[in-house]
Amino acid sequence: MNKIYPDARTALADIVFDGMTLAVGGFGLCGMPEALILALRNSGARDLTIASNNAGVDHRGLGVLLQTRQVRKMISSYVGENAEFERQFLCGELEVEFCPQGTLAERMRAGGAGIPGFFTRTGVGTEVAKGKDVREFDGVPYLLELGIRADVSLVKAWKADAAGNLVYRKTARNFNPMAAMCGRVTVAEAEMIVEAGTLDPDLVHTPGIFVQRIVHNPAPDKPVERRTVRKG
Repeated sequence: MNKIYPDARTALADIVFDGMTLAVGGFGLCGMPEALILALRNSGARDLTIASNNAGVDHRGLGVLLQTRQVRKMISSYVGENAEFERQFLCGELEVEFCPQGTLAERMRAGGAGIPGFFTRTGVGTEVAKGKDVREFDGVPYLLELGIRADVSLVKAWKADAAGNLVYRKTARNFNPMAAMCGRVTVAEAEMIVEAGTLDPDLVHTPGIFVQRIVHNPAPDKPVERRTVRKG
């Protein structure tokens, strides 16, 4: 199977549609699949449900999809620095399902592992618990959280091989491994693509069985969300 596509537009052309659910890697602007996000915007697909830690910032990352009103619902743990995300949520223009960060990561992982749901103590007695099944184990209440299964997952890797094995770089790993697992089709954007068999198996974070398509982006923008420097 040839998993390498010439560009992000081609990789998404026959798999995006209105009303679909996506899982997107990244934490703020760190480790976001920027070329794939722009290609998704340019596809014109609407009424999207997106599971991702947050929505980038205004005009960056997933924020570009909020600007064009292509997103119907966000499943996120953090509004972040995105003023448009905040505005749409407070005005009732955007449905938001807030999910604790660790729970969101495990929901993605569970979906990819074929686990339909799991129980966690996180969120018991809070707004997060509203409408959810609560059961006691050894006298302690737990919430039932459902696994996330996305139609398409978009992830950002530092290095990929032709078989789809992925290596992430440092904190850019964040939600990418879990997002890669839970997609029925996973598209990876990689800075480097090497021949199959080149990567040390012990260094592979996402096995190629989870990845169906790869796009080469050798010069990503890598914007800094909030620049902090030491005063001289």
